[in-house]
Amino acid sequence: MKMSMLVAEKRKETKKTILKKLRSEGKIPAVVYGRSIHTESILINNSDLRNVIKEVGRNGIFSLNVDGNSKNVILRDYQNNPVTKEIIHVDLLQVDQNTEIDTRVSVILKGISNGEKVGGVAKQFVHELDITAKVNDLPDFIEIDITEFEIGHSVRVADIRKEYSNCTIKHEDDETILSIDYVKAQANEEEESEVEVSGV
Repeated sequence: MKMSMLVAEKRKETKKTILKKLRSEGKIPAVVYGRSIHTESILINNSDLRNVIKEVGRNGIFSLNVDGNSKNVILRDYQNNPVTKEIIHVDLLQVDQNTEIDTRVSVILKGISNGEKVGGVAKQFVHELDITAKVNDLPDFIEIDITEFEIGHSVRVADIRKEYSNCTIKHEDDETILSIDYVKAQANEEEESEVEVSGV
C-alpha cells in the first residue's frame, strides 16, 4: 500500500506579520524534528494536511517531502486559533516502526446502553488517556461499546488493558472511565422540591 505523502517547503521567515499573511493564504508554519535530524522550520498547505490526516488518522504515519527529501513522520502536536479553531502551527516527529512515543488518545463511547433506554444516563469521566506505544500500534482512538451495559455497569482502566495490550496505558487500574447511572430518582426529587417551593 502506498504511503500518504505531504509536500512541504523550507521556511525562512519568522516574523509574525509574514506568518499571518502565509496563514491567510492557506499555509501552516510547522517544524519537523527527530533523533537523527536537526529541527527544520517548514510550511505546509492547510488543505493537504487535512487530507493526509483523513487518510491515515490522527496518529498515522505519512511521508513528508521537503524540497525533494522524504522522511516518515507523524503529527506530534498542533495549535489552534482559539477563535476560528483553524490550525495555526504543527509539530511533526520523524519516526520509524520501532519509535515509541507518549501521546493522548480520545475515548469514544459507541452505541446507546440498555441502561439509558430505561431511564439511565451514561456518565463519562475520562475523555482522553495518556499512552505509550510504538507508532505502528498507536490507535486513533479508544472505543468502548456500551450497548449491552445495564444501570450500575462501570468500566475501569483495568477493563480495557487486554484489548489495547500493545499500548501502555499510563493510568491506575481502578480509575473509572464511565458508568451507567440511574437518574429518575434525582428527577423525581427535583420535581418534589419544585412543588414544595410553589406551595409556599
